[in-house]
Amino acid sequence: MKHFTYLFIFLLCLTSCKDDKSNSKNDDNTSTATVYYNGDIVDMVGDEPTYQEALVEKEGTILFIGTSEEAMKIAGEGHKMNDLKGKTMLPGFIDAHAHFFAFGPQATGTNLLPPPDGGVKNIDELVNELKTWAETPENLEITGWIFGLGFDQTQLAEKRFPTKEDLDKVSTEYPVLIMHISAHFVVMNSKGLELAGITKDTQNPDGGIIRRMPNSNEPNGVLEELAALPHIATALAASDPVKLAKQTKMGVEMAKSYGYTTLQDGKTMETFNALTAFADQGLFDIDIVSYLDYTVAQHMDTEWNSKDYKNHYRVAGLKVTLDGAPQVQTAWKTEPYLVPPEGGKADYRGYPAIADEQEIADLYKMVYKNNWQINSHANGDAAIDQLIRGLRAAEKEYGKKDLRNVLLHGQYIRPDQLDALKELNVTVSLFPLHTYYWGDWHVEIIGEEAAKKISPTRTALDKGLRLTIHSDAPVALPNLMRVVWIAASRTSRSGMVMGANERLTPYEALKCITDWSAYSHFEDDKKGTLEKGKLADLVVLSDNPLKVDIDAIKDIVVLKTIKEGTIVFERE
Repeated sequence: MKHFTYLFIFLLCLTSCKDDKSNSKNDDNTSTATVYYNGDIVDMVGDEPTYQEALVEKEGTILFIGTSEEAMKIAGEGHKMNDLKGKTMLPGFIDAHAHFFAFGPQATGTNLLPPPDGGVKNIDELVNELKTWAETPENLEITGWIFGLGFDQTQLAEKRFPTKEDLDKVSTEYPVLIMHISAHFVVMNSKGLELAGITKDTQNPDGGIIRRMPNSNEPNGVLEELAALPHIATALAASDPVKLAKQTKMGVEMAKSYGYTTLQDGKTMETFNALTAFADQGLFDIDIVSYLDYTVAQHMDTEWNSKDYKNHYRVAGLKVTLDGAPQVQTAWKTEPYLVPPEGGKADYRGYPAIADEQEIADLYKMVYKNNWQINSHANGDAAIDQLIRGLRAAEKEYGKKDLRNVLLHGQYIRPDQLDALKELNVTVSLFPLHTYYWGDWHVEIIGEEAAKKISPTRTALDKGLRLTIHSDAPVALPNLMRVVWIAASRTSRSGMVMGANERLTPYEALKCITDWSAYSHFEDDKKGTLEKGKLADLVVLSDNPLKVDIDAIKDIVVLKTIKEGTIVFERE
């Protein structure tokens, strides 16, 4: 019967319809409906996959989803047809945590990622990539710095961080800055350190470390955590407003090529003014939702703090960073790392970003008092303990509230901490990409048994917590098909299975980047599933992640990204 229905639609399309490429209108400027058909349309409603025959979109909203026969009736006269040609349609992707403003630098800077996302396998290749990038004058004009993103010392043949001496081989005339794949470390050349005012007399800031040359106070170019953060925007983001707008737009285009219809800027700081200016200029054609760093909480008292988007931008809440990243061993643990980092003592456990417990308690009390949502970056179990203490202090004073607060990353979270976060009504946004990119490294620094328990997605679901997963881009490319693949496979670069009992099904992983992520942003009434009345935010994939072998998921590409009925990206 289905074949006859498709034949009917096909014939009707030939006689009365045109293939749709955007929101369409009749000659009298009235909107017409578009019918999507002839593909795997997965509505992402419920705990099991449900396939629908057709979806009708009109004026940016889903008018109907269900049978082809009913879709044709509801679409009405003069409607458009969009033949999916057997491809797969899902709700538009919503990354539960990423850093949108860094997408521009990721799209325009030197790609220093190791395989399979880049080609840098040793320090000589890193230096050569930077030199090649700097040969293009337009690149040097972006910020005046030679910059690159994504180097990973665990994947370099030398198994060490580059230093200023290495980067001086790139240039002594221009400042050079490279950002670690974790986004928690940078390395500068001598010229960069000079411009940043970092000398042998510069003291380590609270929550950060300036690494030194052997037996000396002379900086070696490597800056950790809060010693690195103040310098990233200077080197990576264009200072000229026109160039910055162009760079930011390139980041938007990259995101759309991966199927994003809603994108998070997960730690908005001084870039807030630029984002609001770009929104006012109409730069965005997908939604950008900001979580302001707690240090710029004053911007919560502006019109942008809203459940509704203005020109595709809004502020949703605050962000606090409680520790660092495990792949560079700055995640704050209760037990020592098996192997301390360079310069670390035998009992090294990482360190907090904010050591003052009263400051933490006051921060969470502030968000409870104002009914603000807060996302908390915490990787090590000591940092997660600190988060729990802060939330309990706030709840004791202001009572339980549905703020949809989120724990971000949680690599070394303990089972008892999951129980505590469930009691506190916290969504856990875990980061299973670690099992592939750094699984083998986790085995070295915390041991195999503990390493296979990182990002415990299955345990979190079984305990009844709300769960999302994320890319944390630009930590990795914002490729959400790779995120889904890794969450379902949990294999490391070497092929080691990193906790088979923590695997998600592909459907659950897709829920994490659609339905459940929409919930974490307070947007589940409009996004995340394909249902009547929700926004027509859609993505068309080359293959169905629910039908191919798990290892084939990583090779699936986005063919179309559709935002509120308008095709904003189409692969040639």
